[in-house]
Formats: sequence, C-alpha cells, structure tokens
Amino acid sequence: MPSIEVVGGGLAGVEAAWAASRMGCQVTLREMRPALMTPAHATGDLAELVCSNSLGSWDLSSASGLLKEEMRRLDSLVLRTAEATRVPAGRALAVDRRLFSRHITQEIEGNPSIVVDRSEVQAVPQAPAVLATGPLTSPSLAKALRGLVGEDNLYFYDAVAPIVAGDSIAWERVFTASRYENGSEDYVNCPMNREEYEDFWNALVGAQAAQRHAFEEARFFEGCLPVEELARRGKDTLRYGPLRPVGLVDPATGRQPYAVVQLRREDASGRLYNLVGFQTGLKWGEQGRVFRMIPGLERAGFVRYGVMHRNTYICSPRALEPTLEVRSRQGLFVAGQVTGVEGYMESAASGIWAGLNAARRSSGLDPVELPPESMLGALIGYICRANPQVFQPMKASFGLLPPLQGGPRSKRERHEAMAQRALECVDNMVKIMTYTIAN
Repeated sequence: MPSIEVVGGGLAGVEAAWAASRMGCQVTLREMRPALMTPAHATGDLAELVCSNSLGSWDLSSASGLLKEEMRRLDSLVLRTAEATRVPAGRALAVDRRLFSRHITQEIEGNPSIVVDRSEVQAVPQAPAVLATGPLTSPSLAKALRGLVGEDNLYFYDAVAPIVAGDSIAWERVFTASRYENGSEDYVNCPMNREEYEDFWNALVGAQAAQRHAFEEARFFEGCLPVEELARRGKDTLRYGPLRPVGLVDPATGRQPYAVVQLRREDASGRLYNLVGFQTGLKWGEQGRVFRMIPGLERAGFVRYGVMHRNTYICSPRALEPTLEVRSRQGLFVAGQVTGVEGYMESAASGIWAGLNAARRSSGLDPVELPPESMLGALIGYICRANPQVFQPMKASFGLLPPLQGGPRSKRERHEAMAQRALECVDNMVKIMTYTIAN
C-alpha cells in the first residue's frame, strides 16, 4: 500500500491526511501538540482555530464561497465538519471552535488509514510527505526548512481577537442585528456616539502593546491588521473599517450610530462572543482597560485576551512548483499558511491538493496542477508564480482568475459565470484524480 507522512495537525495537515487516505494511502500524521505547545494554541486538538471562528462567506458569488464549493467537491473534511458545528453568523460560516476541532480530531483518529504520532519533527521529512506545520513552525524545523529551500523565512505578525463571556455583556445597552437587515439578527452591536468613539480612539492609540523581541521587526499582513495599528492610521479609519455603522439602526434612537463594535457568537449556546475585527497585540491589562470603554462591555469578562504571534512563511515563488511540490526535493509538498496562502479555508484547501498530489507521488504518478480557472488553482498559481521580491500572503480573490471571454457583464454576473467555469474545472480534475489512482 502506498504511504505518506504529513507533518502538522492544523487545517492543512488534517485535510492532506484525509485526502491521501481517501486515495488509498496509509498516512502517518505527526503533530507536536500537546507535548510542545505554540504561543497561540490552547489545546492538543487537531485543527484548532486560534484566530476568528468565522470561515468566511457562503455566497457562491464571493471568492470565499466559491472556494468552499470547490472544497466540497474535493471531499473536504474541514468544510463538512464546519457545517456540522456552525453557529449563527448571517451569510458567513462560523463554527463552535471547541466542537469543530474535537470532531475533526475524532474523525482523524478514527480513520483506520491514518496513524497520529504526537511528537515534534525537527528535520524535513523524507518524501513522499506533506509539510503543513503552519505559521508557527517550530524553530528547529523552520531552520531545517530554510536549509532546504535556500531562503531565509519571511515573516509577519498575526493578531488574535479577544473573546468575552455572554453573561458579562450589558444587554440593555446593545442591540442585535445584521447590516441592512440582511439575514437574521446574528451580531451583537455596541453603538457609540461621537464622544464615546473619540474617547475610545484616544485610549486605543495610547495603549501599551505587548513587548516583542528586539530583533523582530513588526511586519503586518494588511488583511489582518491589529485594531490599534489600524486606529493609528487616522481618527476615522476604524469608522470606515471594523467599526463602520452603515446599514445599522440603533432601535434606542432610531438612527445610525456614529460607530459600532460588533460581537459574533463563538459557540452554539451563545455563551462566548468574539470582538469582530479586534485582532490585537496590546498588553492584557490594557485590553481590559480600553475595551471595557465600549458601550455594553463595561463589565466584560474576558475568556481569552487577544494575542500577537510571529507567523512564518516561505518564499513560495522561489521554492514551490504550482503542484505545491518543493522544487529541490521531489515528493515533498508544502501546504497551509507556511506557503503564503492567507485564511482558514485557503490553508485547508491547499492541504487537500498537497495531499492528493503526495498520494499520486506515492503511487508512482506525477503530481498535477489545478487549472487557473478554478479558485484554488488560481490561488496556488499565484503563490508559486508571484514576484518573489514583493511576495506577501494572499487570500482567495476573483482578481486571481483569468478574465471571461465575451461581452460586458455586471460584477455579480461575472462572478457567477467565473464560478460556474471554476466548478466545471474542479469536477473534471476530480474525475482525473480518481481514475488515475484507481487504475
């Protein structure tokens, strides 16, 4: 029986292991937690979500929604589990993170074709293998990876939003609604008037950040800026970002608030709430002082404070083929955020493709590249072909897809047509992958 090794039990690693096992491979999945923890993880469960509990939009006309549908057709374990553990979040797919990771752990550990080894890997594994150690790759393995790809690791800082207890929210001061009354009332809204907002902004920009190592330069990913960093870019930046009040009417006044802080459920029972867009690297004491200035959170009980941690990713345009195979080591594939894809589902999706290609190598077949007309194919193509001098993490985007042929269409019509084209490509690839392995 063909066999592969997968290093890393995050979203990309579990998807790689699951995909390879479905292709008839025996898989050894190596995960160092809980024996060796990272600065961001709290448990030893596989696929633990350490940032937001939202996995992005469901809408097929959105890049995130299209990627999810492609993953569904590729038999994604992460997507199936997310649907089973979802919590209300309007048009977004959000999950009860504890149930989500626990369920995935049970699925992986109960798979007879997968053996889970709880130990740290300090050297690059022998091929065929998938390296999916995530943005918090251990120092020893990161050093070995640098030696393999011949590049110093690039890095940026990623920040995690705090979580508050639902019973500590002053419910008489907040209201539940979705913007423009779109969908159910899935968000808790903390309205601010101008004076409250300006007092909050002044406190936020003056708050103390947690100390970083002197040798680590702060380089943030623009799509996930700490809220205090965003605030420093101007007094109204937050009001046009995570605190934008558009589409919301405060029932207490009948008017649109000056600014709004939104909370989203963390669990199905509504006991925990995430501060949307409040990724932060402030000291914990400062978080309590500043964030309790938000109307409705004056007595907030913080179940988890926000944290900032160093994220590592390789220069994929120089290191990887568009099949996610390392150019200098045949049979070794890399997946997840360490490749430079940004986002939960992007990481998981890359794991699926790396697992399928590793299974092909183990079976004596060449790896294959996804068509660029598919969202996953376009994303992988970008990270492997971008200009290495300015390479930064990338999320799924319709801007990565080849343009359509034909006359002008509205934006939504273009996206829908692109989505149909993408799904046809994925369906064809599924047939090819399944046939070649079976024969």
